[in-house]
Amino acid sequence: MTAQRAAFLSASYGTPGERFRLVSEPSAAAPSWAAGTWAIVTAWNPGGQHQPEADNLWAGRELLALIASRPHLPGVNGEGQWAEPSVILPGLTLKQAAQLGRRFAQAAVLFGVGRRVSLVWLELGRVRVERFWARLLKA
Repeated sequence: MTAQRAAFLSASYGTPGERFRLVSEPSAAAPSWAAGTWAIVTAWNPGGQHQPEADNLWAGRELLALIASRPHLPGVNGEGQWAEPSVILPGLTLKQAAQLGRRFAQAAVLFGVGRRVSLVWLELGRVRVERFWARLLKA
């Protein structure tokens, strides 16, 4: 397992008040906002490489401006020094999520259908999908 993949699998995702982790077994509960299709995208730290805060803030504002007309929720990916703002976009397709991620040079995005979640790797010229379940973390 690569260090980057391990970091994605050990991170938590979601809104500040309702977080989840990726797990391999079905879970009983998923976040309340995880109905229908949804995606989680960030503009911070392209390619999983730390960027200066000013660059991350600029990219984050650009992402918010791009999706301003769409329904979305504020999110957080990761913890500690890797905690970064993200957006949760209900109703997005896998293709739309991948396009947004690529626009901001992300290594991966999350795409979900209910409590089923895919870690969508945005490799050069292709998309690779790993399937998981969302396991809600206790508050």
